[in-house]
Amino acid sequence: MSSFFSAVSDRLSRADWLVPTLARLVFAGTLLTYFWVSGLTKLGEGFAGLFQPSVGAYAQIFPKAMEAVTYDTSQLSQWHWAVAVAGTWAEFILPALIVIGLFTRFAALGMVGFIVVQSLTDLYGHGGLEHKETFGAWFDRFSDSLIMDQRSFWVFVLLVLVIKGAGPISLDAALRRNTPAVQSNHA
Repeated sequence: MSSFFSAVSDRLSRADWLVPTLARLVFAGTLLTYFWVSGLTKLGEGFAGLFQPSVGAYAQIFPKAMEAVTYDTSQLSQWHWAVAVAGTWAEFILPALIVIGLFTRFAALGMVGFIVVQSLTDLYGHGGLEHKETFGAWFDRFSDSLIMDQRSFWVFVLLVLVIKGAGPISLDAALRRNTPAVQSNHA
């Protein structure tokens, strides 16, 4: 039995492709649609909506600022517009890059930053701090808080991709195989 365990352990230790590939699969299965649907709620009408976020986009991203201007987006600054557009596009572009495995480390790091900002907005902008179950706590026997429990897992999966890359079944791997520096090293 010991030799079987050792053989399986050795084989798994050499399976460098498995962890990043599974991390991308878990991301696609659990978070891709979540972020895309969230991004869709932020788009304005028609093609121009890519550059003119919905009122809901501003309300989600800047809840206190929107309340202060009684939900009149014309009273917000260009900075608010730029953040709303960039945040909306990020919810489409970064997850897509992760799933196809292109610029994966960069995209995963961007998603970590996105989740941190999203969590801070939920806590401070949307009043999550007033509800201890939203922030949650580790080591408390409950696994259902939005920030400390759920988003910690999200960030962990993304950090796997930042550290390990996309794995061999990705556009990153295909690009590496086709670059002259890599080809000359394999000659």
